[in-house]
Amino acid sequence: MKKIAILGSTGSIGTQALDVIGSNPDKFSVSVLSCARKIDLLEEQIKKFNPERVVVDLESDAVNLMKKYPHIDVSFGMEGLISASEGDSDMVLNSLVGMLGLVPTYHAAKKGKAIAFANKETLVSGGELIMKTVSENGAKLLPVDSEHSAIFQCLEGNEGRKVRRILLTASGGPFRGFTREALKNVTREQALAHPKWNMGAKISIDSATMMNKGLEVIEARWLFDVPGDDIEIVVHPQSIVHSMVEFEDKSVIAQLGMPDMRGPIGLALSYPERLPNDYTPLDFFSYANNLTFEKPDRSVFTCIEMAYDVLREGGSAPVALNAANEVLVAAFLAGKIKFTDIQDNIKRILDSHNCKYNLSLEDILETDREIREKTKELI
Repeated sequence: MKKIAILGSTGSIGTQALDVIGSNPDKFSVSVLSCARKIDLLEEQIKKFNPERVVVDLESDAVNLMKKYPHIDVSFGMEGLISASEGDSDMVLNSLVGMLGLVPTYHAAKKGKAIAFANKETLVSGGELIMKTVSENGAKLLPVDSEHSAIFQCLEGNEGRKVRRILLTASGGPFRGFTREALKNVTREQALAHPKWNMGAKISIDSATMMNKGLEVIEARWLFDVPGDDIEIVVHPQSIVHSMVEFEDKSVIAQLGMPDMRGPIGLALSYPERLPNDYTPLDFFSYANNLTFEKPDRSVFTCIEMAYDVLREGGSAPVALNAANEVLVAAFLAGKIKFTDIQDNIKRILDSHNCKYNLSLEDILETDREIREKTKELI
């Protein structure tokens, strides 16, 4: 039986992962649950899955849980996440949001863990360092994002065959077809209403700005060792083709399925096996005349171009992109800035950033801190 440590168990990916685990009690057990503030939901998960360890954000929450569950090892903060990522588990599922996931991923990789990976910001900011650490310690990264899981599946059995292009699909988000002028007036509620996927607030806003797809380009560059300029975004509103790989002979392999994150989560947890399930199967005849593909409008969704630019620049440029984006998305969700202020202010931060190279973990964290402060001052 595989012991799974879930970092971010109360979020969208974490709760769906627990659905998969709960449906396969003969294959998985839960060794760690972690969350930030959804303590009521966490307690429901504790009672159902009986983990060995729990990690929360605040010390006060940890103290309360210790009293209620004296048989469970309860810790808090980053030290708790590090300890959980290094502990007695067969796999770490990292579904933390944002840069919070970088340090636990690094420590799990140092321990040679299998890591089911749903925290793209870690590879955006620390791709070179993380992949080096994975390689040096015999760790394994198994992608959970539907697009990267699709690419992973398309590449299976094709080791050593030259990739011409990765075709990274995107739904287009809730504002596909909008003009730049129309974007100025969109509301928080509109931006959170993704047409296909049920995701957390931060990822939903990233999808609306299409920054999510830019971050995924950077993630794919590191996961699959393909130059950024060989990764092309393809808008596919139906979200049936989850991504494609074109090889040097111009053959294209695609991975298709209904938009249900439990599929890629299950594959990551059970790899190299595939789990039987009762999910809705793909009915090709329902989509016979309705699978469309188009190019994204980079003049409207400028986050895409900025992601390619920082990938070419390398060094600390992607750290700056990610840090500024996280602060600005939070400000938009709090009603402090307009929707288009997100991409406009990221551009300002990048234009003023002095890039550094050959970054250690400490360098990445320090750059992230500096950029967050600058962005808050700009707001």
